[in-house]
Order: sequence, then C-alpha cells, then structure tokens
Amino acid sequence: MKNTELRQLIDAALEGQISEADFLRLEAELSVDPEARQEYYDRILLTQLLAAEADEKAGEQPAVTPTSRTRVALRHWRWAFAGMASVCAALLAFMVLQRPDTPLIPGQSQVAEADLGTDSEREQESSGYAIVSGQVDPIWADETSLTQGSMVPPGELHLQSGVAQFELFSGVTLVVEGEARFSILSPMEVLVTQGKVRARVPEPAQGFRVLTDAGEVVDLGTEFAVDVNADGSEVHVLDGEIDWHPRGLPAQRLEQGDATRLAGGVEVPIAANSAQFVGPEELQQRLKSRTETRISRWEATTGELARDPELIAHYQMSSSQRRLQNLAEATLEPASEGAVVAAAPAADRWGRSAQALDFSPAGSRVRVHVPGEYQNLTMVCWVKINSLDRWYNSLFLTDGHELGEPHWQIMDDGRLFFSVKKYDPPFKEGMRDKHIFYSPKFWNTSLSGRWLMLATVYDGTQKQVTHYLNGSILSREEIPDEYLVDTIHIGDASLCNWGLPSRNQPRFAIRNLNGSLDEFMLFSEPLSEQKIQELYNLGKP
Repeated sequence: MKNTELRQLIDAALEGQISEADFLRLEAELSVDPEARQEYYDRILLTQLLAAEADEKAGEQPAVTPTSRTRVALRHWRWAFAGMASVCAALLAFMVLQRPDTPLIPGQSQVAEADLGTDSEREQESSGYAIVSGQVDPIWADETSLTQGSMVPPGELHLQSGVAQFELFSGVTLVVEGEARFSILSPMEVLVTQGKVRARVPEPAQGFRVLTDAGEVVDLGTEFAVDVNADGSEVHVLDGEIDWHPRGLPAQRLEQGDATRLAGGVEVPIAANSAQFVGPEELQQRLKSRTETRISRWEATTGELARDPELIAHYQMSSSQRRLQNLAEATLEPASEGAVVAAAPAADRWGRSAQALDFSPAGSRVRVHVPGEYQNLTMVCWVKINSLDRWYNSLFLTDGHELGEPHWQIMDDGRLFFSVKKYDPPFKEGMRDKHIFYSPKFWNTSLSGRWLMLATVYDGTQKQVTHYLNGSILSREEIPDEYLVDTIHIGDASLCNWGLPSRNQPRFAIRNLNGSLDEFMLFSEPLSEQKIQELYNLGKP
C-alpha cells in the first residue's frame, strides 16, 4: 500500500468516516507492516496534540471529542490491532463506540429507537448477509431448504453435493462446491471449514476475508479461491492480489497466478489453477442448460394437462395481444380466454422476459368467464409477491359475492384465504354467510420477489379444504356440514383483482396483487397431495 493511500485511510479512521471495506484493508495493513503501525501511532499523537492545543486556546480543558458525524454506535466492528500501544487501543475503542452506523444525510435528523413508536409502526426487517443467486443440483444437509432468491440463514451450512452461488450484500459473489461446510459471518467475512469456495470481490468490498483452520485470506482485489480438505488447505489467487496469514507462519502477499498449499504445518508454493474451481460464468452456463431442460419437461407436462377433461382453465401469462389462450382442450365447458387489463409484462419464473404479468399497477387484472357447476375445485398458481400491503391480495375471485361463488386471496398477514358463499341474509343467530378457510401464515418479507406455487383444494366429496405451498400441505380443515356447498359456480371472474366499479360509483377497493403471476390452473376435481407435489416438482424453475 502506498504511503499516500495509507495516510488517507488513517485520516478517514480518525475522523470516523472510514467505510467497513477500507477499515478491513487498513486493519490488514497494520497487522503485517510495522512501519504502517508506526505511521498510525504518530498520526494519533498528532491528532491528540492538535486537539489539546485547540481546546487550550478556547480556554477549555484538553479533551478528545467526537465530531458531529460520530454520534451513533457501530457495535459489530472489531477494533483490535496486535502490538498497538495502549493509547492507540484506547482511542480505537473510543472511535468504535462513537462511529455512526450510517452517515447522516444533510438535513435529516437521527431518531432515537425509543421515538420509533409501536412495533406495528416500525419498519419491516429481515435477517441475513446474503441471498442464493443460483444452484445446480444442490443437496443440503440438516433439512436446510434454500431456493433461488432466498435469504441465507445464520450458522453453518452443509452443502453435501452440487454447486451454489451466493451474492453477499457487500457485492461479493461466492461459488461453493459440495461437499462443503461454511458460514457467512457478515457481508465481509466467511468461514470455510470444508470444501471449495471461489470469491469474486468488487472494489467496494476490498478487504473481504475468508477464514479457514489453516489461516486467513484478506482480499485486496479481485478474485481468489480456497480448497479446504482433510489433507490440507490451498489458496489460489486468480486475479489481483491478497494478503495470506497462515497460522503459525509469517504473513505474505500473493499476486495473480500465485498459490500455496499448507499441510501439516508445512507450506509449499504451487501454481494457481482457475480450472480447479467453478466460476460464476460456468455456473450460469450450467443453470442455463438445466433451465432449458426443465422448461422442455414442463412444456411436455402442459401438453398432457391440456388433455385432462377435469382441467377447466389453464392460463400462461404471456401474450403480446393482451389475450391469454385457455390451454384446456378436453373439458366440455372450458373457461373463456383471458383479457389482460393494465397488467404489465414481466419475467416469468424461468427468467424469460415478458412471459409473466405484473399486477402491481392499479386496476390490473385478467378477466375470464368460467361456465358450469362444480362440487369440487382445485386452484393452482405460480406467483411472485412483492409485498402484502393491502388487507386482501387477490388471486382468483368472482365479480360479485353470490351464493356458491368462491373467493381465493391472501391476507395482509400472510395467510391464504378461501371461501364459498353459503347463505344470503338473514342468517340464523350465530351464523355467517360463509365459512372462511385460512391457512397458517406462510409469507414474510424474506419471501419477497421469490416465485411460489400456491394451491387450494375444495373437496366437497370428502368435506375438506387443503392449502398448499410449493407442493407441501400448509393446512387441512374439515368443511362444517352447515357450510358445505354442493354446487359451486363461478361465471365472470378476475385473476389478481376483485370486482368492477359500478355505474356512477367509480371508487373501488384496492385488492390487486402487488406482484406477478406466471401461470394459473383450475380443475373440477380435488387433486391429491401426490398430484400437487408432482405439479410443483415438474414446474419449479
């Protein structure tokens, strides 16, 4: 590191304005370079002397005071520099306690936690340091379930086989090959106890580190990989340079093309080998090939479904003409084609552009007509929810609320809602017009933007309603005898919205889904648990 850059980093640290990435770079430099440590110590003394002189001229007692930008604590940084003088350590501790979590925006005041109001008024929160951005044939141990776009949970992860890619919030891209055991400790730190991990580090994340039993890698830009196994550990620099801190041995700087192997306390230099590790580009090629295979398999499945006489409606949300063909071919009374209103083109669950519909614009819906009368129904859809920011979030609802008409939607608290109207007023005392079948809460903000398969089965024959998420049962509830509807009819209905404004009354409730729909299927039979699981396994991206 050049002297000019070192001084800039030191000054930024002393002023409480250093970024986490720059701090880690400074920390790495101080841990290996005694001249850098002396420079840091000298500038601390200079800062103290200047502050004391300024206070003395102002007639105050000498003191080191924080700047206006250093008011809020940053609790998670670890300011510990081996070999530093006690005054340096004391000042570092002081700076950590005073440094803000985030810089102040001009004109924006900070609000104490006590002033944030009740829990219901607070901002929504999530937890994690990274998301899953791609997987090929992953098998996770300990019942771990990670899908595309999911937040990575804390703690150790065990990838038994396959390949997984993660995008850390710092901008780092990790590709992990199974079998591997690892933990994402923060956006800037990963612990690897077994397996191959390749890291691509952008400039804002320089200082990113990987910890292993053999030692610690501190990135200085731009790409490196580690291979940790029972026989030893390897570090390969594929681009840029790193600082390597082997345990019990001197630290060293490795540049592009350098690699080292440490086993049994003996370190041997080797040549870096990029082909030894799966990179992001190779993973994307594998994903593309896998996706094409799965799309072909699903297209074959939809061809078979079209010949099912119990399939009333099957819409895939892609049409440049704003009309959706009903793919059901064999039923005697098929639903109409779908008329798209206001919904915007969006990428589908396979990532293909303009093959799904985004229903977040106000008034969005797909208008359909479903003739006939039914004793049983199964509704299946692939949906991506942005947020549940309204009381009711529509999936499939009839225009009105007449006898025998079903409504299928999501509540704002993340529960599925299904009902079929049984009575018109007046009701008997203690009765309602319908029984509502709720699922447990299945959705939270961590699922925002992820494709999900939802299904609900109304089985009038067996007198039960079953809700599904991604092929698995969410809940199953018996239909009370007094609310059993033998004859269900639909008529005019909408996907992802409810009802129409009436003449001279243009106001309407906001119930359109804030999200996207990829596919919708409606069957006149109660599909079995096995069939629902099969549809999910064949249709998942």
